[in-house]
This record gives sequence, structure tokens and C-alpha cells, in this order.
Amino acid sequence: MPVKANTSILLLGDSVSAGYGMQVNQSWVYLLNKSFKQDNLPYQIINASISGETTSGGLSRLPDILAKNDVEHLIVELGGNDGLRGLSPKVIKNNLLQIITLAQNKGIKVSLMKIRITPNYGPRYNKMFEQVFVDVAEEKSVALMPFFVEQVALDSELMFDDGIHPNEKAQPIIADFMKKEILALFAE
Repeated sequence: MPVKANTSILLLGDSVSAGYGMQVNQSWVYLLNKSFKQDNLPYQIINASISGETTSGGLSRLPDILAKNDVEHLIVELGGNDGLRGLSPKVIKNNLLQIITLAQNKGIKVSLMKIRITPNYGPRYNKMFEQVFVDVAEEKSVALMPFFVEQVALDSELMFDDGIHPNEKAQPIIADFMKKEILALFAE
């Protein structure tokens, strides 16, 4: 896919992408944008992530965000807070489908991040929750990106005490992972 001079990537996410518990310049998104610039790569992430965001919150905010930003690509990193609240997988799926449709109707290419949650609600809920992302990606023909904190989530040295949010030490690891994922997306 040919890349224009600057490719704007909108990131619609939650606290993990918003840099929860740290300065903005420590977050993986900031580090990744810095790396793109240093490597003279034509990508810029517009971070529209906020702590506590749910799929319904992202859906309600998206039209305004798209009206104010010219973006070529949308990465959706939502669902974790829905899952932690035990929301119905059907509701989560419906919200994600609407988010993707909104972007696609504006000619924006979309990628969906696979999300995993702690096993608090048991294997049945977790299985249904994780299947939502696979089903949505398939239904809407969008790329399904792997869970981006997989390699840091089980290392207590890289996580805050809550066991949910990656700490400052994890941010460069996540940035490197996401750089590879984004470069692979645009190489297709």
C-alpha cells in the first residue's frame, strides 16, 4: 500500500494506551511517535485514548474525533474496561461493529486490537469475550492485531501493582512491538 507523505493513525483506546500512571513522554504512544520520526517514517499516531474508556464511550466520542482529525487509519484498542465490568459480549461486539462502520463509511482503514482480560469472570466469559474480537474482525474484514501487552502482562516487574496497567519499564517494549505491527499493517 503506497504511503503518503504523512499517514495519520488514530488510536482509540483506554488507559493502557493513554499512559496511565506516568508522564505523557513515558508512554508507548509517545515513544513510538518519536521512533517513527527518528527513523524518518511517515507515520503519526493521534492518541485519542482515555483512561476508563469503554466501547460505548469510544463509539460516542468517535464522530467528533473524526470531524476534527484527518486520519487514514484507525486502530481500536477498546473492550478491556467493558470486560472488567462483565458487560455482555453482545453489547461489546455491537459497539465495536458500529465504531468500525463509522470509520469505514469515511474511507478510513481500520485495525482491531485483540484484548484479553484477567480471568475473574471465569473461562466461559473470557472465551466469549475474546471471541468477540475475532468475530468482529472477520465480519468487518479488518486486520486483527495481537494483544499488545501480552509480552509484559505476566511480568510483575513491568506492571503496576494493580496487575492491569503496564508501568514505565514496559512502555519501550510495547512501543517496539507496536512499531513492528504497524509497519506490517502498512506493508500489506
